[in-house]
Amino acid sequence: MTLAIFDLDNTLLSGDSDHAWGMFLADMNIVDAERQRQSQTRYYADYLAGTLDIDEFLQFQLQPLKDNPRHKLEHWRIRFVQERILPMISDHARELINRHRRLRHTLMIITATNRFITQPIADEFGVDILIATEPEECDGRFTGRVRGTPSFRDGKVRLLKAWLAEQGRNLTGSWCYTDSHNDLPLLRIVDHPVAVNPDPLLTAEAERCGWPILEFA
Repeated sequence: MTLAIFDLDNTLLSGDSDHAWGMFLADMNIVDAERQRQSQTRYYADYLAGTLDIDEFLQFQLQPLKDNPRHKLEHWRIRFVQERILPMISDHARELINRHRRLRHTLMIITATNRFITQPIADEFGVDILIATEPEECDGRFTGRVRGTPSFRDGKVRLLKAWLAEQGRNLTGSWCYTDSHNDLPLLRIVDHPVAVNPDPLLTAEAERCGWPILEFA
């Protein structure tokens, strides 16, 4: 069955869920607001430039999960999804998912953002298969570390190939939608790469390769 792969941030969402979660915690006075804003601005600039140190970033981004009990995190997450995520979901994104659903394609979201943040977002889209960065847990609490390979750049490809091998599947006829040049390793292994709201580097590569470009409001 054909696989349809979707990036999440700035692709299905009109914003970045990782950044939004950090700002939500800052607005709730759960983390230091000024440090959060400065750090996220720096890390996002590195991400756009393709120079992000993913291990350093994840140590920063997973710290609030380590510092707070699970029941509080889950309570905050409900409000976060309602207030910050649902307004980021456009009709265009829902229709794109539904178009592939009507074609009976297997739907997958693959994202660098950690699963704690992204699982309820995948659920909102009705997508059962989620590949995300996995925060490590011990005795019901997050440790602040990553379990396994971060789902970023080449890591997305490794995790996808592991899933394919486990499921006995392949990428014949596959689609992939993303906004970022950081996902070029992923786009280059599917049959139908599509740039969505692409950054300048991805725009240039999509134009060079003749890939479709979608622009969502």
